[in-house]
Parts: sequence; structure tokens; C-alpha cells
Amino acid sequence: MWPALLSPAAAIYAAATARRLARPGWRAPVPVVCCGNATAGGAGKTTVALDIGRRLARRGINAQFLLRGYGGSQKGPLLVDPERHDSQAVGDEALLLAAERPAWISADRGAGGRAAVAGGAQCIVMDDGLQNPGLVQDLALLVVDGTYGFGNGRIIPSGPLREPVANAAARCRAAVLIGEDETNVLAQLPPRLPVLRARLKPGPEAALLAGQPVYAFCGIANPRKFFGTLQEAGAVLAGRMAFADHYPFDDGDMANLLAEAESLRAVPVTTRKDFVRIPPAFRSRVTVVSISLEWEDSVAIEALLDPLAAQVPIPA
Repeated sequence: MWPALLSPAAAIYAAATARRLARPGWRAPVPVVCCGNATAGGAGKTTVALDIGRRLARRGINAQFLLRGYGGSQKGPLLVDPERHDSQAVGDEALLLAAERPAWISADRGAGGRAAVAGGAQCIVMDDGLQNPGLVQDLALLVVDGTYGFGNGRIIPSGPLREPVANAAARCRAAVLIGEDETNVLAQLPPRLPVLRARLKPGPEAALLAGQPVYAFCGIANPRKFFGTLQEAGAVLAGRMAFADHYPFDDGDMANLLAEAESLRAVPVTTRKDFVRIPPAFRSRVTVVSISLEWEDSVAIEALLDPLAAQVPIPA
């Protein structure tokens, strides 16, 4: 009933998004990649952005990340310094990206793009921003989580969509489907849109948890993905706790979580994204499991990056 009742508000939201997208953006002198999605909430955009940043770096390209810095107080443009900034200032995704490559946060994507170029970027990789027209995108990827898909297919606030799927897909060169297609995603995408398939792969630290009881906790958009990844790695889930996405853990939360883990005689485990939001005094007692992307066809994603590499300006 509620989605139907909220449909007038959803129509207003969709119209506002369409008007915003009609505005002209700044054309950067370097290629711009956008890892976006059609829904609010996590679909794996940061994981895809990290993978693309690494691939460009292996080509000798100074790729730099750009994102809004959701959950942080700073509006930017600001170059993220993991030694100086915390998640309350720049958001958790920014810290993850900055641990690998230079990362900028900016509510104004055009201003952020200018700052990145001034900072030496030869390619800009955007984490989110498909619905933000401030920076012209040379390659846009529609990232979709196979376990969640497009929800009920309705626009915010009737559902999770920021815009109709067809509209988002029309601005993308390809879709990236992460995990099995449990929600009939492929049938909802335009038939001519190439689909690159990938799965989440736990980092090497997960192998050390095989056969061990773990107490898993996280505050991400789809906690089921994290819990499932641990089980696939052979860990025994003695307990689990899911919090809201970007949840700011405090001392009380951590004391309770660690006490519960101890009562279960289990190893407390969380994601890298959650780890940066844990108060520093508790971090040494929590095991982190990193996640990377494993492509079904890595040649396909490299082929999409080939034209961008050719556009990278050669230093004088």
C-alpha cells in the first residue's frame, strides 16, 4: 500500500532528477569513469571503482578517485589524507579509496574534477555520481547487486530507485552484475546493454578463519553479502549483527559487540568499510576481511578501458 500512496512524491523526485541531469557539466581534459547505479544504497560501486583504479594504475596511468564523501562533514574539494581525516570528516568510502590511490571528496563534482586534474590526475574514477551532471563522463558503468537488484522497481520514496532503470542504463556503456542474478536483473536491463559479470572474493585473511567460529557485524547496505562471503570462505557464523548503512560505531556499541563475541567464543569480524568507523581503541581486537572483485571475463573490462588509456594526455 505504501509504495502506491507515495507514488506522487516519487513522480516529483523523478522529475527533479531529470531536470538536474539536463544541466551541462564540465568536460575534464582527462578521461572520466563513473561507477554508478540506479538505486540508493550500496551495490558494490566502491569495489568496482577500486578495481578499475588498480587496472589503470597497472597501465602507468595516474588514476585518482572522486566521490561525494557521504557521511562526512567536509564538502570539499578536499584531498583525503587517511592519516589526518576520519570517517566523520570524509566518510568511510573515501578512506578506503584513499588507502590505494589519491582520492578527492567534493559535493560539487565539477569542482572536484578540477581539483583532481590540478593534482595531477590523468584519469578520474568516480565512486557514484551517475545522477550528478557536474562532470561529463566518458565511461559510465551501471553497477547492480544480483541479490537486491532494483528492489520493487519504484522511485524514491516509493522504492529504492533514483531514476527509472532504462534512463540510467541509457547513459551507461555496460552494466556490472555482481553475484548471481537472484532478482531477474538481466530481464530488466535493455537487451543491447553489455553485461559484465563479477563476484565478490574475500581477501587472503579470510582463509585464516576457515573452520573457526566468528561473530560477524557490519553496517553496510547489504549485510547478507558479507555474511555469505564469510561462509563461502569456510568460516562458521556463530553470530551476526547488522547495523544501518554507514553506522557510526561508538564505545558502547563496540563493548557490547566484543562481549557478545567473547560469550560465543568467536572471533569478531567486520568489513574494511566498517573498520574505519570503529573507535581506534577497539580496532586491535577486531579482524578485518577485505573484499575484491573477480571478473568472469577480465578481458571485457580491459577492453572498455582501452579507449580511455588512449585519451590520457601525454606529459610534456
